[in-house]
Amino acid sequence: MTSRPSTPDIEDHGAIGDCETIALTSTNGDIDWLCWPRADAASVFGALLDPDGGHWLLRPTGEIRRSTHFYVSETNVLVTRFQAADGIVEIDDAMAMEGRQRLVRRVRCVRGTATIALELVARPGYGTEIASLSGGGTAVRIQADTVDLRLTAPGALTIDGDRIVAEYELAEGASVGFVLDDHDDEPLGIDVDGGVDALLDATTDWWKRWSAPTHYEGRYRQLVVRSALALKLLTNRSTGGVLAAATTSLPETLGGERNWDYRYVWIRDAAFTVYALLELGHTTEADAFVRWLIDRVDECDVSADAPLAPLYDLDGNAKLDEIELDWAGYEDSRPVRVGNAAADQIQLDIYGELIDSLYLFDKHARGLSLDTWDKVRRLVDHVIDHWRDPDDGMWESRDGRRHHTSSLLMCWVAVERAIRMADFRGRPAPLERWRDARDEIHETLAERAWNDDVGAFTQLLDDDQVDAAILLAPLVKFVDGQDPRWLSTLDVVIDRLAHGPLVDRYDRATYDDGLDGIEGAFTICSFWLVEALARAGRVDDARNHFDQLVGFANPLGLYSEQIGPTGRQLGNTPQAFTHLALISAAVALDDAERGDFPA
Repeated sequence: MTSRPSTPDIEDHGAIGDCETIALTSTNGDIDWLCWPRADAASVFGALLDPDGGHWLLRPTGEIRRSTHFYVSETNVLVTRFQAADGIVEIDDAMAMEGRQRLVRRVRCVRGTATIALELVARPGYGTEIASLSGGGTAVRIQADTVDLRLTAPGALTIDGDRIVAEYELAEGASVGFVLDDHDDEPLGIDVDGGVDALLDATTDWWKRWSAPTHYEGRYRQLVVRSALALKLLTNRSTGGVLAAATTSLPETLGGERNWDYRYVWIRDAAFTVYALLELGHTTEADAFVRWLIDRVDECDVSADAPLAPLYDLDGNAKLDEIELDWAGYEDSRPVRVGNAAADQIQLDIYGELIDSLYLFDKHARGLSLDTWDKVRRLVDHVIDHWRDPDDGMWESRDGRRHHTSSLLMCWVAVERAIRMADFRGRPAPLERWRDARDEIHETLAERAWNDDVGAFTQLLDDDQVDAAILLAPLVKFVDGQDPRWLSTLDVVIDRLAHGPLVDRYDRATYDDGLDGIEGAFTICSFWLVEALARAGRVDDARNHFDQLVGFANPLGLYSEQIGPTGRQLGNTPQAFTHLALISAAVALDDAERGDFPA
């Protein structure tokens, strides 16, 4: 039996999924992250965060000279290729998109001969449960409190303590297939020898059909389609919610404490998600996500101090108790967290992002119901009553509430977009009050968020530091992209926060966010800079930055949250916000070249 390789870099992972759960597969041939049956459920394979967290390894024995992976074009079917001493081996990984929930793996000997080793160690319940294994040969049952699974193969499966192991000798052209699914008393329903081929073919066809109508034909189509496919993986087909990422606790600082659970739906992502899905023509997904958002609006208590939470689970629950697991953490980065205490924060910016998303959908798709509009009106009134309050801010710092410029900016968006929605469909609204509030917020930003000495809009009111969140100002149409004050702000942000194309959120040397350690550059901010440059008329600079950022994607075209000081990917992966910003930046570059930014 081959030994399990050490955990590879974050960027050495690819994602597969069925729009319910997501598995991460490394270039080692190891599935080292899988939650079952949903992405926000407890993990079954968690070796990404602890060596004893469980995994499923498929790999040629003996010397491996090189391993790489790639997606089948315009799909989420992943191929891992091993160049071994005696031949070439490929593993095809996918999750079936139709019928029952199935994780499918196929090993093919492309050239020469190969001995393939299998090792599966299940650690359900975030590693707290030791699975009971029974059976052997063609099927092994995996039982625990939280799961009841079945691994099926064309024979040779053996139970060795807490492991399922097997070896297969493959000649050139031969293959062997495996299926992991929920156990029941029914047979698998396919012949594993040939049925895996059919499942993979059907899954490949499903993804190609989904990708084909993507409405983007610009120079960056391959990158945009890959980002759209990543977003689709993060979209839950049962609820319509879009997860921020597939993982928890991948570190923003190696060895540090900046490790968070991102397997939730952030209101902050809403406007960017709806914009991207509508822009690319994926109206079914946009409609489902807006329905999810409307449910949160319809359920909220508009009389509460914080009617909406910053984030929810897929079912719309905002009680997300944050606990720490007794796990080693990725490269000794602890704590490993499940749940997210940021759900209890007050973040005023979320009302702007929510209402902007509803505005986009109202304008480009179908209208809102009368009841939903009534709730929107009351949320706008809440914003008008509370925009002067300090809050925890867009970046969810844990050091107390302040008057964040980005929060006021998005409060302005909330009121301004609501006014547009009322005018667009002739809806009832106290427009005089709303316009007065819109103008007062605008004037406050223009006066107290602007610092003449710095020559920029600042991180906080009456401040002298800058924050990359201000890059949203021209994107949300608070200021024209070529306004003199904005051009000056853009230069200051680049001077203070940018490292070539990479952009930090803020200056950690001058802003205490309540946490230790220096994080990497935020990839979403880096793509915001691309769009800001394009809107400023600096199209060549924007394109050069975009092309450089493309080089920081992993070989599959996927991004995590951050790029570290050495160029490594950091943070949870794949990161929805980053891929949303990439899509928006690509569209903005095309618009800039045509001189055609929409109003």
